[in-house]
Amino acid sequence: MEKSTPERSCTVCGARREKSVLLRIVCTKEGVIEIDPFAKKNGRGAYICRDKECLLRAKKKKALSRAFKRKVPESVYDEIERFQ
Repeated sequence: MEKSTPERSCTVCGARREKSVLLRIVCTKEGVIEIDPFAKKNGRGAYICRDKECLLRAKKKKALSRAFKRKVPESVYDEIERFQ
């Protein structure tokens, strides 16, 4: 019997992909929003595709702000860009 690979949806485009392909952004209990490249940190997580187009759409549509129900600083988007 094959073991299934976990899938998640991109917060921006809605595409379902393997969890390992997407980049996880987490909002901790303290309200800090940060990149979680190993998907191990506690808190509310949102996943985004690792391509420039999804990042630009996320900025434009404020997709992460909606996912976390709080304003996401521009510095977080800059940090995401380094992981693309």
